[in-house]
Formats: sequence, structure tokens, C-alpha cells
Amino acid sequence: MSTFSISVIISTYNNPEWLEKVLWSYEFQTFKNFEVVIADDGSDDKTKSLIEKIKAQVSYPIQHIWHEDNGFQKTIILNKATVASKSDYLVYTDGDCVARNDFLQTHIDKREEGYFLSGGYFKLPMSISKLITRKDIENQQCFDIDWLVKNGLKKTFKANKLTAKGLKQSLLNKFTPTKATFDGMNVSGWKKDIIKVNGFDERMQYGGEDREIGERLMNCGVKFKQIRYSAICLHLDHDRDYVKPEMIEKNKKIRSATKKNNIKYTPFGIIKN
Repeated sequence: MSTFSISVIISTYNNPEWLEKVLWSYEFQTFKNFEVVIADDGSDDKTKSLIEKIKAQVSYPIQHIWHEDNGFQKTIILNKATVASKSDYLVYTDGDCVARNDFLQTHIDKREEGYFLSGGYFKLPMSISKLITRKDIENQQCFDIDWLVKNGLKKTFKANKLTAKGLKQSLLNKFTPTKATFDGMNVSGWKKDIIKVNGFDERMQYGGEDREIGERLMNCGVKFKQIRYSAICLHLDHDRDYVKPEMIEKNKKIRSATKKNNIKYTPFGIIKN
């Protein structure tokens, strides 16, 4: 038996300001039996210092899994973090996603053998992303639609992600046109299933690299359950200057082969064949 019910794997790269807000959001979770594993794709010492500082201030354990910066290698560091995780059940998220206080409880309550859970995120503009403090996370007002609107958010249908409860929440999960997929911002499932497909394909860089492992899981018979109106995180704004068109093209080819050939296992994953 593992010590923790959940290992939360958080990917990050050189954004300690956002990572700090994210790590605070786990201090205020209602569910407490978890560890955080930071999958750090080569950040500099500022991130390392922040993690050391936060470790002393929070009540949950943090593992910092790091490798040297050699371009966008998120899939490689995610595999290392997956192997290092100490739980049977894994939540994958990003270092720019602030989790609502019921986030882990929701993933625990809805987990099921043979399934992955596909959660939601609510995008914030840069002005509000910067505004959010530790206090706003502790008292959860940054998840309050009125507070967000007061601070300049334009209200759209997507606000339902923050406000839907009970039956409305269930119906929105059931009837959303968005397919349940493996989205690295908010997805959870069993470690044994990730190991079975040999983790992330390390040839892949930015662009659908998380969806591809989801497609292999589906090829193995794992189903995806939609919880995008139940397990909520706030996506803090940032630019993506690391994205190159050739990365996206290469990834498209790999994903296309995965679908066409019903590939279940990558030889370019955790175990190198």
C-alpha cells in the first residue's frame, strides 16, 4: 500500500511567481492525504529557492524532480516524476493552475477502476492572475465569480465552471460537447495504467503531447470520464514563447500513427526499448 492516496504531479518551467500561488492552493485543500511531485523541466535557481521556502511553510510533502534545461522536454520530466511518485493514484496538473479547495476531494470521490478523469480549468486574464494573493486563495474568493467580475473579468457561459453545483453540475458534465481527454492541466488516473502504456512518449514536445498518452490509454480500453464542471482550477495567464511550428507538426504525425495503428505502448517512454 502507498503512503498517500494521491500524488499530484505539477509541471513547471521558470515561473516561480505562478508556481507559488499553485502550491498555496494545495495547502488549503479539504482532502489532506497527498504529496506533491514537481516535474521541473530545467528551471533556474529561483524556482529551486521558492520550492525550498514553500516546503518549510506547507503541511504536505513536496518532491522536486529536476533535470537540466535542454529545450522543451516536458514529457521526459513527467515520466521521471511519475516514477518518483509514491501513490497508486496520480493527478497531473500544471504550475499555472490554482486548484479550488475541493479539487483533490473531487478527484478522489469520482475515481474508478478502468477510468481516467478529465477535469476543467477556467482561464484568467493577466491582470487578475497577478492580482491573486495567498489570502485570496485561502478564503477562496478568487473562485468567486462576483469577485472576478468586480476585478475586470467578462462573464461568459464558462462561468458555470465556477458556479455549477449539484444537478446542474452533473448535467453540464454529461452534455458538454467537449470530449473527455487526457489534458495535462487537470487529469487523474491510476499509476498502473500509465506504467502499462509506458508513460509519455519522450519524442514529443509541445502540442498534444498529453493527448497522445490518453489515446494510447483508450487503445488499452481505459475510459475517460468528464468532470470539467466539478474539479476546477484557475489557469493563470502566460505567453508560450517556447512553441515552435515544427514541434506541433512532429507531434501530429506521432498522434496520427497512434490512432491509425491502435498503438498501446510507446518504446520511447519510461522504459527505453
